[in-house]
Amino acid sequence: MIHAERRARLAAALPEHDAGAVLVTSPVNVRYLTGLSSSNAALLVPAEGDAVLATDSRYIQTARETCSGLELVEERDVAGALLARDGLPAAIAVEGGHLPVGRFRRLAGALPAGRRLTPADDLVETVRAVKDAGEIEALRRACAITDEAFSQVVGRIAPGVTEREIARWLEAAMIDLGAEKPAFDTIVASGPNGAIPHHSPTDRPVEAGDLVTMDFGARHEGYHADMTRTVAVGPPAGWQRDLYELVRLAQRAGRHAVRPGAAAREVDAAARGVIAEAGHGGHFEHGLGHGVGLEIHELPFLGPDRTGRLEDRVPITVEPGVYLPGRGGVRIEDTLVTRDDGPELLTLTTKELLVL
Repeated sequence: MIHAERRARLAAALPEHDAGAVLVTSPVNVRYLTGLSSSNAALLVPAEGDAVLATDSRYIQTARETCSGLELVEERDVAGALLARDGLPAAIAVEGGHLPVGRFRRLAGALPAGRRLTPADDLVETVRAVKDAGEIEALRRACAITDEAFSQVVGRIAPGVTEREIARWLEAAMIDLGAEKPAFDTIVASGPNGAIPHHSPTDRPVEAGDLVTMDFGARHEGYHADMTRTVAVGPPAGWQRDLYELVRLAQRAGRHAVRPGAAAREVDAAARGVIAEAGHGGHFEHGLGHGVGLEIHELPFLGPDRTGRLEDRVPITVEPGVYLPGRGGVRIEDTLVTRDDGPELLTLTTKELLVL
C-alpha cells in the first residue's frame, strides 16, 4: 500500500506540470514508487487511472512477486513500450534530469501525432523528500550502524596508520554490523589534507598533532546515512581547538535552525553567519547540507542560493566546515529529521573534540 500511496501523491502533482501522465525512468525513482530494484525498468503514472510498470525478462518474476496492484509489461525497451500504449494523454512528463538528450529525442520522435513529451525536473524527487515512518526507520538504523562503526574504529587511530587503513576499517565495520554497503566512498583526511573537503584517502600516515576528518555512512535497506567527525591525534594546538569549537558552534546553530517552514537559505545562514563572524567566511565554501534517503544527495539542499522551505519529516544533513589550506580543517556533520517539535538527531556520536 505504501507504494500505491506514493504513486497517488505523484499523480496529484501532475496538473502543476500541465501533464496527464509521467514516465519514470530513474531506477531510484522506480524503486521508490514500486519497490522494484532494477537496472532496466520504467513506470507510467497517469493523473487518473492505474500505473503500468515495464521491465525485461531478468526482473519480471521479481516484479510479479513484489509489485502487487500494478499492471506489468515485459519488454526490453521499457520506455518505448509504455509510450506506445493506446489511450495516453497528449502531454506526458519525463524526468529531464535523468533522461539523456539522445534518448529523449528518440522517444519523442516515435510518438504518435498529437502526443508530446515535456521535461519535468525533480518531479518524483520532490515527492520523495518527505519520508514515511518506514523510510525514517531505515535511516535510523543506517545511522546507528554508522555510529557503532565509528566507536569501534576511533580507538585504533594512532600515529603511523594511514588514511586508507582507517577508511577500510570503517567500511568493514559497517558491513560487519549489517550495512548493505557503504553509503558512499569514505573520506579520511589527515593533517593538511583536512583542508580538502572531499579528499580521497591516501597512504599518508597519521602524525601526532594531526586533525583527522572522517566522512562516511552506512546504507541500510537502500537508505543512506551520512556523518562526519573530526578528531585530534595527540594534544591539539590552540588554533586546532579554537577551529574545532568554532565549527561545533556553527553546526549547533544550523541544527537549531532546522524546522518545518524554515527557508533553506536561512538554515544555511544560521551556521554560515557564525563562521563568517569569526573571520573564516572564505574558508567555508560549500553548502550547509542536503537531503538523504534512497540517494546520498537528494532534495532539499541547504545553501546561500537555495530556494524552498523545509517540510515535516524531511531527513537532511547539517555539515559546516572550515578549511585552512596547508594546515588542515574541521567538519562536523549529522543526519537529522525535521519535526514539528524540533529536529530528531539520527547520528548520535558525540560532537565534543575527541583527543586520541
